[in-house]
Amino acid sequence: MNKNRIRFEIEDTEYNFSYKKSDLKIDFNRIAFIFFILVLISTVFSIHLIHLGSRESKIKKEDDLKINSNSPYRADIVDTENNYLVKTVKSIDIGINPVEIIDKKKLLLNLRYIFPEKNFQEIETKIKKNKFFWFEKKISEENYEKIMKLGDKSIKPHESLTRLYPHKNLFSHIIGQIDDDNYGISGLEKSFDEILKQRSEPLELTVDSDIQFLIRKELIKYNEIFNTKGSAAVLMNIHSGEIIAFTSLPDFDLNKRDKITDKNYINRVSKGVYEFGSVFKTFTLAAAFDEGLIEPETEYSDLPKSLTCYGFAIREYDNKIPKDLSAEEILIRSGNVGSVRIGQEVGQEKFKSFLYKIGVLEEINFDIEETGKPIKFNWGKCPLATASYGHGITTTLLQLAKAYSIITNGGFEIVPTLVKKEKKIKRRKILDKKVSEKILPILRKIVTTKEGTASLANVEGYEIGGKTGTANKSIDGVYSNKKVNTFVSVFPTSKPKFVMAVMLDESSRSDSYIYHYRDGSNFKLLGSPRNTAGWTTVEVTGQIMDKIGPILATKYLEIN
Repeated sequence: MNKNRIRFEIEDTEYNFSYKKSDLKIDFNRIAFIFFILVLISTVFSIHLIHLGSRESKIKKEDDLKINSNSPYRADIVDTENNYLVKTVKSIDIGINPVEIIDKKKLLLNLRYIFPEKNFQEIETKIKKNKFFWFEKKISEENYEKIMKLGDKSIKPHESLTRLYPHKNLFSHIIGQIDDDNYGISGLEKSFDEILKQRSEPLELTVDSDIQFLIRKELIKYNEIFNTKGSAAVLMNIHSGEIIAFTSLPDFDLNKRDKITDKNYINRVSKGVYEFGSVFKTFTLAAAFDEGLIEPETEYSDLPKSLTCYGFAIREYDNKIPKDLSAEEILIRSGNVGSVRIGQEVGQEKFKSFLYKIGVLEEINFDIEETGKPIKFNWGKCPLATASYGHGITTTLLQLAKAYSIITNGGFEIVPTLVKKEKKIKRRKILDKKVSEKILPILRKIVTTKEGTASLANVEGYEIGGKTGTANKSIDGVYSNKKVNTFVSVFPTSKPKFVMAVMLDESSRSDSYIYHYRDGSNFKLLGSPRNTAGWTTVEVTGQIMDKIGPILATKYLEIN
């Protein structure tokens, strides 16, 4: 304890208080000495700041100034809550100009001492060529201090920038990378390259880091459980097109700046083109509703168990599907033959036009350049039949989410986006609003009824509706036993706001996974009965919703 500390004693009285002060003796010379030390420390610190400041660029930092694209500058990128996804920091690169070396032997000796891990045989070879070369990129502050103290004119510091990605892998397929010359080479870094160089404020995205993290975590978990090659998920507002989460696995750490050559790292949301199977049956029924040809209750009698087209059989995936079904029951039970019948009623030209209208047949115009082009579909009598139940026709997961948004948001066209827009875009109506009114209850029944294929996604409180799709993967033009399992969900179906498309690439059955039924029975099942979307992707979607549902309800759903 300090014996010279001031002690206060408060005495209560009716109108005032007083205090007594202990004796305090301070020598003036001691005060002067302490003051001198503080001034000295302050001076040293100021000199250090001035020195560091000399490393900064001369760029003016006025808020509205547009910075020259050749300057080492790049705007930060933030998520919808202004959390940093990308942060720019200044760095120093050290070059050496051999023709200005004062004492080669002395310089090399000093450099060996500062950078003992470098290959100096290679450096000596570069010096002999008498051409400028980069000695150390993004030098540490400590080594910068040391190398500049050498005082050799040949040492040339150059200010550059470094992009830091605090979330590492989380947004790798969205953000992309830049090269050493401050040019974007992938993702938003490439497509918004000039804007990021000129923009004074951070670029705000629509994505939510918390939700993205939780979705990625579940995908990683179930990639292992179902032994997948990869997976993807996209969560989007069906009215604005704002993307809340955009996840593709495997992903990569942006900070490592690795050159990715493995094709398995493809962006499976917007770049990968796939056959998605039965999720297309929703489009067939929606097209019929849009044309006013049928109603949900329209009956289809004596449906055969199989059809033949060009010598190939079109069969039901489940022989227990009844021969007499209504239009909505065909979608609920995911009937192939019934979907063909509906597609034939719509007709080739009208169905083709409908698919173009909802944006699944052409390459999408998107915020990043990594987009896939659906394989050209050769229409005809049999192709119409197969397209009606999602066979032989391709698109991307992002376009699938867009199409489901249009048929459930009242028929308005949307433009999926990762970047926050300052002004709301006026929406254009392209479908009859009755399409949404008729489709939504059917999608809900696919999740809530025992005849449906998606009961494992019936998470209480969120009114999830959706459609499953199980497709055999085409490899080099030949169909294999490998599967692409997909589930597209829309929720809440009474007042839809979100669409979430989840895909597992080459998933397998799990013999050890325990399923917990969501029908109130508390029934548990060990192992996957089949490798279909209903037993893989639907389960993943349900687990994702358990995690993100409360966040969505808190942050995004309107409370009446």
